[in-house]
Amino acid sequence: MSLQSHIRLSLDRPAHSLCVQGMEICLDVYGCAPKKCQFFTVTCTPGVTVCPHSPIMDMSSKEEERTITHWPLCESIDVLVKMTSPSTVLDGDKVLVSYLVLDNEEPVATAVLYLTGIVISLDVDIYRLGHVEMTSDKKAKKNWVWGPNGWGAVLLVNCNSPNLGHQSGFITTTTVFLPEEMKSLSPMMLTVQGPSDVLKRYQLVLHTSAEEAERTRVYRPLQDNTDAYQMLLWSSQPSYTFATLEDNWNETFYVEATEFPSDSFSGLISYSMSLVEKSQDPSVPETVVYKDTVVFRVAPCIFTPSTQMPLEVYLCRQLQVQGFADAVTELSERSNIQVATVYEDLNRQGRWLQDEVAFCYTQAPHKTLSLAFDTPHIQKPEDFPMKYSLSPEIGYVIHDTEDHTVTSMDSIGNMVVSPPVKVAGKEYPLGRILLGSSFYPSKQARNMSRALRDFLYAQQVQAPVQLFSDWLMVGHPDEFMCFVPTEVKSKGKKDFRLLLASPSSCYKLFQEKKDEGYGDVQLFEEVQEEQLLSNGKEPHTITQLLANEELRKQNDYVEKCINLNRALLKQELGLEEQDIIDVPQLFCLEQLTNVSSSQRTEKLFARPYFPNLLQMVVMGKNLGIPKPFGPQIRGRCCLEERIRELLEPLDLQCTFIADFDCYLTEVGDFCSCANIRRVPFAFKWWQMVP
Repeated sequence: MSLQSHIRLSLDRPAHSLCVQGMEICLDVYGCAPKKCQFFTVTCTPGVTVCPHSPIMDMSSKEEERTITHWPLCESIDVLVKMTSPSTVLDGDKVLVSYLVLDNEEPVATAVLYLTGIVISLDVDIYRLGHVEMTSDKKAKKNWVWGPNGWGAVLLVNCNSPNLGHQSGFITTTTVFLPEEMKSLSPMMLTVQGPSDVLKRYQLVLHTSAEEAERTRVYRPLQDNTDAYQMLLWSSQPSYTFATLEDNWNETFYVEATEFPSDSFSGLISYSMSLVEKSQDPSVPETVVYKDTVVFRVAPCIFTPSTQMPLEVYLCRQLQVQGFADAVTELSERSNIQVATVYEDLNRQGRWLQDEVAFCYTQAPHKTLSLAFDTPHIQKPEDFPMKYSLSPEIGYVIHDTEDHTVTSMDSIGNMVVSPPVKVAGKEYPLGRILLGSSFYPSKQARNMSRALRDFLYAQQVQAPVQLFSDWLMVGHPDEFMCFVPTEVKSKGKKDFRLLLASPSSCYKLFQEKKDEGYGDVQLFEEVQEEQLLSNGKEPHTITQLLANEELRKQNDYVEKCINLNRALLKQELGLEEQDIIDVPQLFCLEQLTNVSSSQRTEKLFARPYFPNLLQMVVMGKNLGIPKPFGPQIRGRCCLEERIRELLEPLDLQCTFIADFDCYLTEVGDFCSCANIRRVPFAFKWWQMVP
């Protein structure tokens, strides 16, 4: 805040005051006015502006230097004084208030105020330019405003920060930052100007609240080492008092956040620099003369949809999924995308890679950081395989549930991100997060953990939507939907398509082939017998599948569940039917297989009958699609042919990955063995209005 000082003038002796640039001094000109005086005039030196003010009179607010104006005296009038530049010496500026009577230009008496102007300014990048500029707009500095015309500084979470906590009872307050690490910290600049003999009477205190100090750290560079930094504020030290001021001073501090916005943290962090006048009498406390405040907002986690171009593919190379790994590597090379190998996790065989980890980014005007967001099943840091496989420039975030247990619905894999959309006039330039849920309460309902769900909502910029996915075996929306990019073909069409699983489309295709005389052609003809046996599958013919009433009833149920989500997606993403492509896919209902036997219930859940065509690897125009091993007609799989007919006119290239064991065995869904880091959105999150 800008403290306002109130000064009563006297005709007997001059008044003296310190005036910080940006601070107002309110002069009581009425209290010492001689009797019978009806007017007063105000003159001042060039570094000062004055403005007579009365709440009950229509007073002019125009401020001019060295202006003499007659103002009527009344009890409610006062004069507001501001400094426009620092003084060069003590009492280097002054204000003269002269009192007059009617029809007499000569003053009856004059009151004098001597001023010493100084500058105390704490500044951050409030205009989001990527650098700090000093500003006199005190109100803007302490308010954070969303939107293209908004303002407010941005703070990044340092996800690679060294351990600065307790070590054998000792708190490390000095650390070393590499030049690249320094780019992640947000600068905060202090400027002090004024006569040295005045400044030495005061001290400066940098401070924040205890709650905010828990979530941030402030550093200053050490003079003797350009790479070493002293930590001034942290969780157990919310304030820092600097040494006595001796001279003009310019210094840049560096700030980092330690926590993303959450249900219990709005993301706003404020810092204040208070000017404290030292007391010359030990029995009298010091006095706060001025306070300058700045506000940061901690940048959110932003997740990217499959329509964003890929930067890097992380791939789990297990013997059981080697065919898949080789195919994805070839697809990556064709797309000119780098492949990184995640070290083997023999217990889970790669299933965790997409279920538990999602790539995202966080962004400030001066820096964009890629992050791996992990919702781990395990607790020992040395057991986090993803952490040790990341490129050096990628941060790592761990988000545990409250009870440190994670099920398939609890994990970050239970999330799909839509491309940017516009819904009923509302823009979502960073897309929307689509979360899997049970949709209605029941004893058997499965949902994402509240801690993770609340975290995703707290990021604000991707407005989550809950879909109905608890009917699926794993329970993730990506089992029945997928987004693919495409060129805008005509006005009104979006630059993406939503692919939805469609049992009815599959039955329609099989009926067409039967009518063409191919009813005796089998599914899974190319799959080895032992692979089918291990998955409980049989090479049924098209005619047998069409005649299987139990399977048809199960897929009627699945179709109802998908259609419910179809309506939700159209409503929440502003989609039309022309934006949706129905992909032929069959499901079957079984008991849960991804939980212990004690947790299994009589309720049945859907899993793909043949490899799930929706769980494709999207690399721009190149799509890696699970080979469905459908009926071979004239030497070509009719399911593959239908997919090509649907997608290749959109300038998408379909590659079918033939690794049956990767799709339907205990290894799990094949895309769980790969994860893609993608290009951040060009749109800056702070320019939107949540």
